[in-house]
Amino acid sequence: MRKFQAISALAVAVSAGWALPAQAQVANSAAVLEELKAMRAKMEAMAQRIDSLESELAQANAKVEVASQSAQAASATAISAKETAQKAIPVKVDWKGAPKFSNDKGWSFKPRGRIQLDVGGIDAPSGLSRNANASLGTSTELRRAWLGVEGTMPGGLGYRFEADLTNSSLALADAYISYKANRNLTFVLGNQRPFTGLEDMTAVLNTTFMERSAFSQAFGFERRIGLAANYKTKDVLVEAGVFSDDTASLSTDTNRNWSVNGRVVFMPKLGNGSLHLGASAQYHDFAGSVASTRYRTRPFLHATSVRFVDTGTIAATGERRYGVEAAYMTGPFHAVAEGNMIRAARPGMSDPTFKGGYAEVGYVITGEKAPYKDGVFDRLRPAKGIDAGGIGAIQVNLRYDHLDLNDAEIVGGRQETAGVSVVWAATNYLRFVANYGHLWLRDAAITADGDDRYGVDAMGMRAQIDF
Repeated sequence: MRKFQAISALAVAVSAGWALPAQAQVANSAAVLEELKAMRAKMEAMAQRIDSLESELAQANAKVEVASQSAQAASATAISAKETAQKAIPVKVDWKGAPKFSNDKGWSFKPRGRIQLDVGGIDAPSGLSRNANASLGTSTELRRAWLGVEGTMPGGLGYRFEADLTNSSLALADAYISYKANRNLTFVLGNQRPFTGLEDMTAVLNTTFMERSAFSQAFGFERRIGLAANYKTKDVLVEAGVFSDDTASLSTDTNRNWSVNGRVVFMPKLGNGSLHLGASAQYHDFAGSVASTRYRTRPFLHATSVRFVDTGTIAATGERRYGVEAAYMTGPFHAVAEGNMIRAARPGMSDPTFKGGYAEVGYVITGEKAPYKDGVFDRLRPAKGIDAGGIGAIQVNLRYDHLDLNDAEIVGGRQETAGVSVVWAATNYLRFVANYGHLWLRDAAITADGDDRYGVDAMGMRAQIDF
């Protein structure tokens, strides 16, 4: 409006100073007024247009400001999202029979499990006492069905939990937590294997025969709850722990027995192979909660409940066990020997000492190296499994096994076994085993038509998958 007033004043000034004769002014006054009116109207329209443009410009500037602020906010959000994405911890997935999830912060998680299906048969003389013939012959057994998890956590912590679901029952297998104090020292708390010997510490997934040695079964090697320490360098392994009993026995509130177990292994390189020398010991005190013990074993297969050698129940307050082990691995060849003895402490009577041991040689005929790692035998891994178009790895093994349960007026019997096995690792996680054993029995707890000296044949096959 102020612009319009200024323009109008200018127009009046111009018209007032217009120099024309009086007659011309009178004659043209009407025309001049019309022109001034027209000019004034145009000026008013121009002023209104200017005001409108200024308003539109202000609105446009406001919109630009809002858009700029939105752009800045969007940019900040994008930067924040990028920074968050950069800070996110990537998850790595490996395949080790099952997916293993891990990250660079120390977290990992992996499901694990195994299924072992056995078929076997035992041929023994007729006329066995205790009606033992009824429990022999051919049988099929779901030997193991385990399911569990394992993993690590930041700070050097680890865990493993496995449940044995065999025969529709539930029992704990490995169930522990671990702490890696440094690169050499690890502590383990929970249900685990005490330190017994080379074959017993080797996972049953990797043993060369379907069952472990006779003394391993007879001397009651099993998982027990305890606290253990493991110290390992390149050439030396030292393991020790204090243990109570297995999880099933601990449900009895009067059970107070305990043991101290230890094992030392020297495992240097020797020539083109690896040497293994070890010793183990156990002091087991029944602490008055157990008044007796028993030593016995199955005949080469687990499918039968018959024990041809058996001390029966004997009074005892504890036991002492000692073991030695030696092995050599070079290329596809391995040789191993192991011996154990256990002495039962009997109050007021002589203490019997029972002995057992085995010797074995084996060869991987497909050329893969004999599997050995960190003081135990490892998984046989084919260079080219059937999943990659190959035939897998094939290993042949021969074994002599001996168990003597006779001593100090205890006659539990003697059992000798000559065995042969073939292991076919079709893939890293699929494995088949076939083994045959001939047993010579002396002073057997089960007689055949009154004779305690006779022979038994046992043959079995196993299909195994694990992850």
